[in-house]
Amino acid sequence: MSEKENAKWYVIHTYSGYENKVKANLEKTVENRNLHDLIFEVKVPMEEQLEEKNGRKKAVMRKIFPGYVLIKMIMTDESWYIIRNTRGVTGFVGPGSKPIPLTDDEVRAMGVENIPIQLDAEVGDNVRVISGPLENFIGSIEEIYPDKQKVKVLVSMFGRDTPVELEYHQIQKI
Repeated sequence: MSEKENAKWYVIHTYSGYENKVKANLEKTVENRNLHDLIFEVKVPMEEQLEEKNGRKKAVMRKIFPGYVLIKMIMTDESWYIIRNTRGVTGFVGPGSKPIPLTDDEVRAMGVENIPIQLDAEVGDNVRVISGPLENFIGSIEEIYPDKQKVKVLVSMFGRDTPVELEYHQIQKI
């Protein structure tokens, strides 16, 4: 297992407006001190929003989490110290001095990284649809597409089996 697979996403709190400076400072520190094996990625999640000014609509990039920077790293005394002492960083998000990494579900929900879901089912298994327009329908898995994180499920609708393509996160094995 490579070092990067052990890395987790952490959230650091910054002074408001310092998010991009913190990101740049951390990336420079990683480069200068050759910390590529501890700190892998620094992100300031952005989204495009339409803003109206003088009757004109304009697309602008906005920070999704103002005052926060996300960092994929391996937590060690050294990496903790480097981040804590980066200008503009007020601390890690988490209780006390022990930062808590984001869970895979949180990372997926925040749209930070696309973490593949491990499907705990196989062809022929019965599943319940847990989200989307077919919620609470029951069907059986006909095909699995791991590269797309999707499954083809035969769902019984109006007395006949209908094939539907669903994402892994939309089903639960029963």
